[in-house]
Amino acid sequence: MPVQPLPELIRFVRHHSPFYRDLYAGLPHRVEELTDLPVVPHEAFWRANTPRNNRLLTGPLDEAVVFKSGGTTGAPKFSVYTREEWREFTAAFGSGLVEAGLRPGHRVADLFYAGELYASFTFILDSLHRAPVANVRLPIGGAAPFASTVQTLDEFDVEVVAGTATTLCALADHLVREGRQLTGVQILFFGGEGLHEDQRPLLRKAFPRAQARSIGYAAVDSGLLGRAVPGADPRIHRAFTPHTVVEILDEHTGEPVVRNGAAGRVVVTDLRRRLMPIVRYPVGDRAEWTDVAAGHFRILGRAEEGVRIGAVSLYTQDVHDLVRAADVAGRVSGMQLVARRWDGRDGLVLRLAADEDRPTGGLADLADAIAKEVLAARPMYAAEAADGRIHPIAVEWVRHGDLVVNSRTGKLIRVLDERPHS
Repeated sequence: MPVQPLPELIRFVRHHSPFYRDLYAGLPHRVEELTDLPVVPHEAFWRANTPRNNRLLTGPLDEAVVFKSGGTTGAPKFSVYTREEWREFTAAFGSGLVEAGLRPGHRVADLFYAGELYASFTFILDSLHRAPVANVRLPIGGAAPFASTVQTLDEFDVEVVAGTATTLCALADHLVREGRQLTGVQILFFGGEGLHEDQRPLLRKAFPRAQARSIGYAAVDSGLLGRAVPGADPRIHRAFTPHTVVEILDEHTGEPVVRNGAAGRVVVTDLRRRLMPIVRYPVGDRAEWTDVAAGHFRILGRAEEGVRIGAVSLYTQDVHDLVRAADVAGRVSGMQLVARRWDGRDGLVLRLAADEDRPTGGLADLADAIAKEVLAARPMYAAEAADGRIHPIAVEWVRHGDLVVNSRTGKLIRVLDERPHS
């Protein structure tokens, strides 16, 4: 499918998607510029995108692949691609793998997550299949026992291992504890989460000749975001022009950032997808341009739409809803999601404000109830914590005045990412 001119795409989604028709109801008949369109309201987008009575899709769901886009078990979020859209998505990402370091004949182990509608394993496998250079693909998966994974890597003289940073480090830890190294591995492709500097020494112990590189920047809901840019900083990526348009918007004014070094939230428009249109969709990450002319940008962490702890994504609104469900007495008057990193692992801290005019007894029980509610709705978090890949959820009680607000607007900051990003 060719790239669609923006006016044509807007005309199509207004005609065929009830959600976009309502969102653009007050706009002129013809829209020429992206900046003339509103940013998609995240919560409304997902309320409209449901398996039944869907108001987002532009046609019936009769030919597509369906993936889970995170969310909780009670409010799952799904993304769909037609056969042609998925083929183009993975072919474009596959071409980016060459820029990331994939070479002809490389033997690549796919250790991403599979099953339960998760996309990463299938996405990487299909991207490798459609990459413009020959390669040998080993679909191991992230849930395989490390002993058998290591045996396969060894038997096939694997040169490239792809997985989340958390999975790669867990595999490295297994090798170190076994007193082994895999000296034939040349590249560790990480994706789905950033790689922290405190993880590199462990990777070097297990894979002494391997370079850790970003596999690329994409998400199952928002699609193509950035090709990895070779260099010392794996956070720098290049937009997938002309497939998608990446914007970085000022977090206070909503205006596009057009100068290097200024941070903002990432918004993407896909000029090819038609069944589930993505037009000025907030990705949930923050970034800054490093070279506006070249389309190079540096990923800085999560924005307010969500937070990623290790390999686990949580949407801010989902967690808010779960806290309200557990807090039947209405004792919580405010909350923030705080992402922290200590002892080499990510962890989520729920910073909850209790009303100063109410008694504070029993808050420990409420904290336990809230944590259980979140873990029940997002079982992947519990599983990752049980395996020692991330910290268990912690609850921090504060007074409402202690919640962090934006110094410029006074508005509550819903997500704080306190992990090092340098």
